[in-house]
Amino acid sequence: MGQAHNTPVYKDPKASLNKRIHDLMSQMTLAEKIGQMTQIERQVANYSVMKEYAIGSILSGGGSVPSPQASAAVWVNMVNEFQRGALASRLQIPMIYGIDAVHGHNNVYGSTIFPHNVGLGVTRDPDLLKRIGAATALEVRATGIPYTFAPCIAVCRDPRWGRCYESYSEDPEIVEAMTEIIPGLQGDAPKKGVPFVAGKTKVAACAKHFVGDGGTHNGINENNTIIDRHGLLAIHMAGYYHAIIKGVSTVMVSYSSWNGEKMHANRDLVTNFLKKTLHFRGFVISDWQGIDRITSPAGSNYPYSVHAGVNAGIDMIMVPYNFTEFINDLTEQVNSKSIPMSRIDDAVRRILRVKFQMGLFENPLADLSLADQLGSQEHRELAREAVRKSLVLLKNGKEGDKPLLPLDKKAPKILVAGTHADNLGYQCGGWTIQWQGQSGNTTKGTTILTAIKSTVSPSTQVVFEENPSASSLKGQDYDYAVVVVGETPYAETNGDSMNLTMPEPGPTIIKNVCGSVKCVVVVISGRPIVLQPFLQYIDALVAAWLPGTEGQGVADNLFGDYPFTGKLARTWFKSVDQLPMNVGDKHYDPLFPFGFGLTTEKTSR
Repeated sequence: MGQAHNTPVYKDPKASLNKRIHDLMSQMTLAEKIGQMTQIERQVANYSVMKEYAIGSILSGGGSVPSPQASAAVWVNMVNEFQRGALASRLQIPMIYGIDAVHGHNNVYGSTIFPHNVGLGVTRDPDLLKRIGAATALEVRATGIPYTFAPCIAVCRDPRWGRCYESYSEDPEIVEAMTEIIPGLQGDAPKKGVPFVAGKTKVAACAKHFVGDGGTHNGINENNTIIDRHGLLAIHMAGYYHAIIKGVSTVMVSYSSWNGEKMHANRDLVTNFLKKTLHFRGFVISDWQGIDRITSPAGSNYPYSVHAGVNAGIDMIMVPYNFTEFINDLTEQVNSKSIPMSRIDDAVRRILRVKFQMGLFENPLADLSLADQLGSQEHRELAREAVRKSLVLLKNGKEGDKPLLPLDKKAPKILVAGTHADNLGYQCGGWTIQWQGQSGNTTKGTTILTAIKSTVSPSTQVVFEENPSASSLKGQDYDYAVVVVGETPYAETNGDSMNLTMPEPGPTIIKNVCGSVKCVVVVISGRPIVLQPFLQYIDALVAAWLPGTEGQGVADNLFGDYPFTGKLARTWFKSVDQLPMNVGDKHYDPLFPFGFGLTTEKTSR
């Protein structure tokens, strides 16, 4: 007799989703169920670990790659080797591999790096976000990965927060609109509110970080969000309603607390509100060592962390390293009935639902058919469009002067200056190749300097001086200068800043150059920073945020090939003493208000 007659129901793609889930769960041991709830870092994963523990998921942490500058093929082979281990386990349940593709496939060399969310919010263009989601999905799948920890739908209410650039806006309505990236990543859900991934060119998405991550006191990362329930739901929950309606597959819990209670231990919000009230049917995942941080210091009472996190309603635990400790502690607590079996079954049912829904059982192994999508020209053009639409023109000409922008392409001699003019890593910011980002030409792309050189007339002399002294500018006869300065890269807590000042030599470069040459200053930053003291020197001012690899988009607008259209999606403060200050506040006195942005005409010259 052939195998066909004894194919289990769960392996039959024609069987209904619920029947497949029920059939598989009826055959699973407790160990296999807990394996599904365990997500481990690739550095501790291998074929035999996957097989022996029936591990449900693997991730790459920020900057965790198989080798520096690894090709799509190297990624695919690594992911498939882990998957073969999972498929060698008794029930052959495929694992799901996740990665932070938060502005394009940002861990991977040669990928298209899109602007960070702070810039995308400026565009107020949901269709653009959907297209970026679709392009990102193709690049992630090109490396054999079916799951991204994106989008971040935080509503950043204080730019002192080191993750503010991961937030689309201080305004929940803009964040809601930008959730259109989810159907871009996953495909359009045929049924509202049901987790959905449309096959091999799409990826499972993750709405994060549930909930209130952008509202912490003084913008301190992972800290306490002090707000009443109405405020939490009105400001910070807004994006989640839309994400769930659009079929988001997973939700990640926030490190932060709400009124003193850690979100990773908050059963009321994770189970009662997210799962029961909002009817979220995908799986809930912890953040990196998120349950460890329920206690202070982190990990000081790990059995308690397991108990609090799993009972709160977290389905998959991003362990990520010491998985045997997690598995042993959880097993013991289920056996002693301090965690009910029904809680384990809820978690596993949700994880399996997503895996069945996305076709992992039918197509567990990746191939190289999408390799040419990684960093493709089409995706780079899309990123360049996103850069153009995310730029905000804050000033154009000193009082009584005529506008400086658009710049003259045929000017005889121009100066390009600044720390950020020829630094791709600075242009991309954190979460790029490395977790914290880095300086230099760390991946493939176009710096703003290169873009300017390719835009001006061949007869224009472009002089680049990163940090010119006042004396080196004398008698040079520049027609104008483009000064590109700003913040250096950071991620998460490393980005928390109580003063939000531009690091030197940025301020000195502005004073030196703009003191003697007509200048446009392009600010590269993850958030509004202190600019008021320099405004008097500056002829034209552009907020470029963290534009990513396609610096050509900046030159497109500076020289009038495209108009400036962006409007601030964040309030630009005068002084940090005003913070937190958001649109609608009583004492609203910004340097540039929410929604501000000058426009230019497209020129034909």
